[in-house]
Amino acid sequence: MGTNLRALAAYVTTAGVLTTALFGAPPAAGAGTVPDLTPWQTGTAVAGIAVAGIGKGNGTVGGDLLAGHGIIRPAGIKPPPKTEASAYVVADADTGAVLAAKDPHGHYLPASTLKTLTAVTLIPKLDKNRKVKPSEEASNVEGSAVGIVPEPIYKIDDLMRALLMVSGNDAAVALAEANGGVKKTLADMNKEAHKLQAYDTVAKTPNGLDAPGQRSSAYDLALIARAGLALPDFREYISTKVAKFPAPKDDPKKKKKKKKRDDDESEASESPAPAYYEMANHNRLLGRYKGMLGVKNGWTSKALGSFVGAARRDGHTILVVIMHHPGGFWEEVAKLLDWGFAARGKVAPVGQLVGPAPDPKPSSSPLAVRPSPTPGAADAGAAKARGEDPASNGAGASTPLLIGGGVLVLLALGAYGLRRRRRTPGDADG
Repeated sequence: MGTNLRALAAYVTTAGVLTTALFGAPPAAGAGTVPDLTPWQTGTAVAGIAVAGIGKGNGTVGGDLLAGHGIIRPAGIKPPPKTEASAYVVADADTGAVLAAKDPHGHYLPASTLKTLTAVTLIPKLDKNRKVKPSEEASNVEGSAVGIVPEPIYKIDDLMRALLMVSGNDAAVALAEANGGVKKTLADMNKEAHKLQAYDTVAKTPNGLDAPGQRSSAYDLALIARAGLALPDFREYISTKVAKFPAPKDDPKKKKKKKKRDDDESEASESPAPAYYEMANHNRLLGRYKGMLGVKNGWTSKALGSFVGAARRDGHTILVVIMHHPGGFWEEVAKLLDWGFAARGKVAPVGQLVGPAPDPKPSSSPLAVRPSPTPGAADAGAAKARGEDPASNGAGASTPLLIGGGVLVLLALGAYGLRRRRRTPGDADG
């Protein structure tokens, strides 16, 4: 455990239970933090870490240092290369260590990088071999499109490739329709974001087109991308350079015309249209940057440029996210990746990409169990039928001291307390 994480682990409540400094919980609006926790002073010197523009932490998801809006970087190594992006995160995707960041929890429009959340949400839900017929509405979505038509010729697999390779806004809506509709899909996406502890993220569209209230952060996009990299289909889609996409046979745009012969008497003829056409991945670093795995880029006039990228070298994966970049960012991203590979394993992390929140599990209160005056086989059987542990039945009451001279009771109390300490604050929220 690095210096920063040891400091974070010192964050405890009055009951001695670890707080969200390690596990994370929903943040206050606009801050990516959890209220009502005693803030850790991050303005003072922290061993091995240099911080610019940072103030007090407040239980920030991923570590209190990530509450800063300026550049957050480790000491003992050259600073990360400069970028015009308003926010960024450089992280070790394998360990989750955040190596450097700038305004990591700042809220920005995600543009098409939000499609990573669409994919992470829908890949486990939809059969990739299922064929679907997009609606007229899906076929006419504005912005970048792969050119679908309302015909039942597309597999989910085709639409996922179009979503992640060429940023098909039309493909995103068609996938949402296949999942039961746009409204249901947005609910699923926001639920998935909450599960990943990406609490800065609010999805209002399945394709990232700007919409009121929609937002994400560099930290959240890193969480989402890391979850995507754990899915084999996601990894395959983002790393594909060129793929075939179904084309309607009667689409005049896809018909190939033969050249008119010199003979005026001959008429131009048309060959049958192919059953597909080719689409190329929009990620310009794919095939050009050593070890590039891909992920997703995006742009709108309001969001400006955004990019999520991952590269793997020598068995290690570095993840870079930038948001709100005013111009060309490809060279800057490449340099940030280079810096990440150089810093990995050599510096104390400035934060951590947290894991998914555990599913909430019902727990019975010891006060709700009536203590048995004479514990025996019948009482143990009844306790098991209720789903309780007979050894801990009535923990906290005086009656169980009759069992085994009190030794078993102390063990049961310790086990119960350990279970309580392992619950994260996000459990109650689902």
